[in-house]
Amino acid sequence: MNIYGYVRVSSADQNEERQLVVMKENKVPKNNIYIDKQSGKDFERPQYKELVKKLKSGDLLYILSIDRLGRNYEDIQKQWRFLTKDIGIDICVIDMPPLDTRNGKDLMGTFIADLVLQILSFVAQSERENIKKRQAQGIAAAKAKGVKFGRPEIPTPDNFDKYISEWERGQLNTVEALNLTGLSKSTFYRKVREYNLVKK
Repeated sequence: MNIYGYVRVSSADQNEERQLVVMKENKVPKNNIYIDKQSGKDFERPQYKELVKKLKSGDLLYILSIDRLGRNYEDIQKQWRFLTKDIGIDICVIDMPPLDTRNGKDLMGTFIADLVLQILSFVAQSERENIKKRQAQGIAAAKAKGVKFGRPEIPTPDNFDKYISEWERGQLNTVEALNLTGLSKSTFYRKVREYNLVKK
């Protein structure tokens, strides 16, 4: 039997240290800990995929909490069944003792574990949806206050209409026009379109 650990944080700037400490406390070999730094919305994660390739029947997988495994209700259920039934490993969710497949292998134990799993995976997805909702509300509120998102607008250079006229008449080629205006090609063409629309 091999012991593995799976650690996930939602982004590169989040700290996985707490999860690693817990893995060490449970004597998970350092080389058997797989870490992903991305969203739990699905299971398309490079380190998780590598971990699954290594797992064999009888192995034990530690995760700190069910939301570290994933945040999609149906996907968590399917993945749990795939790992425990199809591959045949045991899973221990450290923060939730009833979700330890080494215990309660009888019908009642399985029923309780399934029930707890359904509740926790539902909570994980709800929390993800609430986070997205709060982010959307925050962005909307910021926009209402005049906060700009994305790249700042590049100002139109002085004498831009003169350069456009000369460029359209062939007195300037595109490279010369870009050098004089200091714009990228895509921005130059966009501003030309905007300028011509205003003239119409």
